[in-house]
Amino acid sequence: MALSEEILQSIRDAAAIIAEAKYVTCLTGAGISVESGIRPFRGPGGLWTEKGEPPMDGYQRFLRDPKAYWERRLQRSSEFGITLLGSEPNPGHIALAELESIGVLKTLITQNIDNLHRAAGSVNLLEIHGNSHLMRCIECNARWPTEEFKVEVIPPRCTRCDGVVKTDTVMFGEPIPAPVLESCFQEAAKSDCMIVAGTSATVTPAASLPVLTKRNSGKLVEVNIRSSEISYICDVNIYAPSGESLPILVNEIRKLV
Repeated sequence: MALSEEILQSIRDAAAIIAEAKYVTCLTGAGISVESGIRPFRGPGGLWTEKGEPPMDGYQRFLRDPKAYWERRLQRSSEFGITLLGSEPNPGHIALAELESIGVLKTLITQNIDNLHRAAGSVNLLEIHGNSHLMRCIECNARWPTEEFKVEVIPPRCTRCDGVVKTDTVMFGEPIPAPVLESCFQEAAKSDCMIVAGTSATVTPAASLPVLTKRNSGKLVEVNIRSSEISYICDVNIYAPSGESLPILVNEIRKLV
């Protein structure tokens, strides 16, 4: 769809802010992957909106019986998991990778577990909720690509410290790995501009990151199809699909840097 002149002007305003900034970061949520065919968890059309949220004590259940967790995992594949395996980056993911490649975007923080930012070419990436394509030791946080990790015993054990291994995705009730979380807050604190794309900004601690940037006098640029919990504190709001608006935004930034 063609973007309105009002949206295009918002994109130009955002480009001016980003081009002037010294340290630009980005926070993305489920909305950026909708155009890749991945349903969000919450909101209209969300998996949890339709089927209900999973148990809030998922990690505690895992700790009580990791063998049962692995037996279930090896016996079945979820609809969501199959969708993740078949999805491809869309123009929004590619635009953010390009913004990093030209030296403007310093770090990308994502709440998504779908691996699409990596697939698009993003390098300086913090995956706050983990990555569905990786395995992780719950003791030392070592990570491996799923296809390279051999499950020889159930539950599998870490080859470095003998800790229990699970998928890298963060379960309900599971602490976000400290190194990732600390890096996210460090990046938000030193950002003088953060792009917030495709997130409702309701899930903490990710929702706290743009607030931290704003509190430190940084600018916020929101890219979303509808208003969010932080829209009112953003300096520019681009209400349009990220797959359509982010490529235009990057092109406008290129003219200014």
